[in-house]
Amino acid sequence: MQDLVLLVADKNMQFALQGALARPQALGIRPISYAFRSHMGRDGGVRTTGAAVLAGEAARFQHALMLLDVEGCGKEGDPLGLEFQLDQELHLVWGERGKAIVIAPEVDVWLWGAGNALREAVQWPEQGPIRSWLEGKGFEFNADGKPLRPKEALDAMRPVHKQPRSSALYQKITGKISLKNCTDAAFVRLRDQLRIWFPA
Repeated sequence: MQDLVLLVADKNMQFALQGALARPQALGIRPISYAFRSHMGRDGGVRTTGAAVLAGEAARFQHALMLLDVEGCGKEGDPLGLEFQLDQELHLVWGERGKAIVIAPEVDVWLWGAGNALREAVQWPEQGPIRSWLEGKGFEFNADGKPLRPKEALDAMRPVHKQPRSSALYQKITGKISLKNCTDAAFVRLRDQLRIWFPA
């Protein structure tokens, strides 16, 4: 029996998580065995049928995580309220062995933990901080220095760095950024849950 099954909305999310899970020491957990399942219905599909999809995995895995972006899931607004609702659905089969994580606004926000890691990953050619360049293009940032529209900010950079759109970029960045100091609320909930299930 494997340790963990993860139901995700898309490849970007899967690769971002792979980059983090490959660094158990940085997450503060023991090394674990895991497998991914992608939902063909993306974020909305995870929200509406994710618990049912994972119910069929309960005999093969010790724990289950269900992850989706609030952006595009069809129920924008209160990510924590949605997460609580999905936790209740998972609980029917998994009990304390299952957890939902709703990311606001989307998983792309995890890539903005460290400017140096992002700069290196995309081979940013411009002088000065990426955030300053984006501010010059009209992008706004929250108190943690993350763009309010993280996916659009990444897309705006592409004509300059000329790297192709790729899920591998997500893994490259989460393989380098500090996982201990990440302040994104959804990532912190994910990391804390993993530490409860798989203590170092």
